[in-house]
Amino acid sequence: MKNIFKNNIVLSLCLGLCPILAVSNNFEAAYLMGICVLVVLLLSNTIISLIRKLIPENIIIPSYILIIATLVTVIEILVNKFIPDLYNSIGLYLSLITVNCVIFGRAISYASKNTVFKSIIDALTIGIGYLLVISFIGLIREFLGNNTITLIDKTSEILNLPRMIYRIVPNSTYFPINLFQISAGGFIILGIIIAIFNKVKEKTKNE
Repeated sequence: MKNIFKNNIVLSLCLGLCPILAVSNNFEAAYLMGICVLVVLLLSNTIISLIRKLIPENIIIPSYILIIATLVTVIEILVNKFIPDLYNSIGLYLSLITVNCVIFGRAISYASKNTVFKSIIDALTIGIGYLLVISFIGLIREFLGNNTITLIDKTSEILNLPRMIYRIVPNSTYFPINLFQISAGGFIILGIIIAIFNKVKEKTKNE
């Protein structure tokens, strides 16, 4: 549980920020990206932990990159086939999961040195922590920047559910604030969240 909250890899180490800032202006895109990262992290940790003793030391890094890239490619193909609208929105950033330092970092520092069970738990806790952060930022940015919350839109057809896009403040003169739909707004929200996180962490440490 520490990896989800207290040692959250995004808030404590500022890793994996590229997709967080790139796709978090929409809640649906944000949580779907978080799910993709979680799935790749879980599968890569499991596979690497299983074969860690079979890989020669001199080809460890290219082998891990190949495993992660293959998993990402499979997810890209599936998203492109079943949710093409979503792929058009975040397809570029799906490819960047291959070089996401969260995934590669856990492969090198944890999965390559621990059992399959421990690696799975590590992937789940790190991945859920990442998912929570990117989803929360997406929720705040879409609300402030577009005055909506998109629960289901591009995935409505595959889930066989109606589109669920809610306007939060009807006829508002204050929303939307366009700043929060661009990267600068993402940096501001992320910075505020990290500042609050560090303050709470420091306070609980001193108690």
